Amino acid sequence: MQWTNLNEQTVYENRWFRVNLADVVLPDGDHLDHYVIRLRPVAAATVVNEANEVLLLWRHRFITDSWGWELAAGVVEDGEGLAEAAAREMEEETGWRPGALRPLLTVEPSNGLTDARHHFYWGEEADWTGHPCDAFESSRREWIPLKLVPDMIARGEVPAAGMAAGLMMLHHLRLG
Repeated sequence: MQWTNLNEQTVYENRWFRVNLADVVLPDGDHLDHYVIRLRPVAAATVVNEANEVLLLWRHRFITDSWGWELAAGVVEDGEGLAEAAAREMEEETGWRPGALRPLLTVEPSNGLTDARHHFYWGEEADWTGHPCDAFESSRREWIPLKLVPDMIARGEVPAAGMAAGLMMLHHLRLG
């Protein structure tokens, strides 16, 4: 039961995303106009220290008018590697430059509407470089005990699905 995308026409475009109208053929042969949002990849990173604390940001998302814990994340720039972008975003948003980063997981947060892929990375060491240049991205940055993550997610303190998935994977890898 596969849907087939015959073609797409761009309806709107800016440097962050593109909205296309796709001509889709359904398995029964009917055609469907379907809007598709094409997005640049996102890379996210965090570090777990020797005390098994994870570096997180507390921030407000105006679109959903919600507060929550997140990993530092942002759009991958042209010509930039995924891990490189994740490290850059972490330093810009937290003031901590990570050491070697390892892939954690990749998720598609809304694959019925967008082609977005969010790539999560983590490391075990970071150096403080100073006040984050993108401090406006969050109200605060804190080292949170990794063992608290499942309860934080259950209480809705990590509302973004990709962030919750990444943190649960990290919890599993580090604490079993």
